[in-house]
Amino acid sequence: MRQAWRWYGPNDNVSLDDVRQAGATDIVTALHQAPPGAEWTTAAVAERKRLIEETPLGRSPLRWSVVESIPAPDDVKRLGGTASSSIDVWIASMEAVAANNVKTICYNFMPVLDWTRTDLAWPLPNGARALRFDQARLAAFDVHILKRKGAEADYSEDVLKRARALFEDLTQAGADELTRNIAAGLPGATSDSLDLQGMRDKLAAYAGIGAEMLRRNLIAFLERVAPVAEGLNVKLALHPDDPPRPLFGLPRIASTMQDYQALFDAVPSLANGICFCTGSLGVSPLNDLPVIARRFAPRIHFAHLRATRREADSSFYESDHLEGDVDMISVLRELLAEDRKRPAGAKIPFRPDHGHQMLDDLNKTTNPGYSAIGRLKGLAELRGAIKALETIA
Repeated sequence: MRQAWRWYGPNDNVSLDDVRQAGATDIVTALHQAPPGAEWTTAAVAERKRLIEETPLGRSPLRWSVVESIPAPDDVKRLGGTASSSIDVWIASMEAVAANNVKTICYNFMPVLDWTRTDLAWPLPNGARALRFDQARLAAFDVHILKRKGAEADYSEDVLKRARALFEDLTQAGADELTRNIAAGLPGATSDSLDLQGMRDKLAAYAGIGAEMLRRNLIAFLERVAPVAEGLNVKLALHPDDPPRPLFGLPRIASTMQDYQALFDAVPSLANGICFCTGSLGVSPLNDLPVIARRFAPRIHFAHLRATRREADSSFYESDHLEGDVDMISVLRELLAEDRKRPAGAKIPFRPDHGHQMLDDLNKTTNPGYSAIGRLKGLAELRGAIKALETIA
């Protein structure tokens, strides 16, 4: 398996030398300066690749192996195949990436919001900070700040009671922070940054779009994109919903093994694959991650390895990489079994994900979930577990 690291480009406060020192060899990145829906040019991709792979004298080489992400356009999610011009732009961006010999593309199909958290610096008992999703804080935002019509029906009476108390205790600064955390977009998000009215408008645009319609629209997108990807030898890796359940009345269609099976049945091309994100899928107690990894092994084109700890009322937080509710050792055993079957140039790239903010990074401004030291710790833990499993295999 190839050890990778997410890097946000020239403005990332984690440098490429930091990545080298962490022991990673592969870079996961995107043209983050390009807005969703914009076409990536071959020249812009080539310049990013040069920055990564033009190795300074005496430095370890790095390889740009995964694009994360080319955003799936919003009109494709709403309109499916009829949004043909937007699909054309996406295909052109894929072709620009393939022309530069980057052959794995991670993407998601979450409407309006990408990955969502309510707390970006939740204190842990050891003094580090973690990302957290608190169901009552989400409800406080949804019901009392966003004021979404019918929102109360999506939450239990206990959650609504706690949400009311949380809202009444919020200062204006606290309400603004909660709004930014949820609506404005987190690092690497492929959705637009929104204010409250912008979010209301986006949600209104999805009125009447349920899970089956959204799934049909994704299938229509894949029916156009997958044959081109196959011709370019590009692998498409659909990231799971994060968290894997509906939010704000919006459907989610990449949350379970059954969701992915439906997509693979509809578009059987092996270019159509999964980004196996243990943290996203692991939030749901219904997902048996080793079973999913074994079932879809040939379609796992990329892996995000992290663990979450589930709490009451659908809340959760990011735990240490080998802790939480993810049986990481069993997952790694399945991934390694698949990896051994693959030729040298087709090994599974994986990256540590959502590390804790800790040690000296507590004194720095960092991208939430993407500070250097927490991910360094996570990668070291994963590397050690892999080494042990390889030794006893």
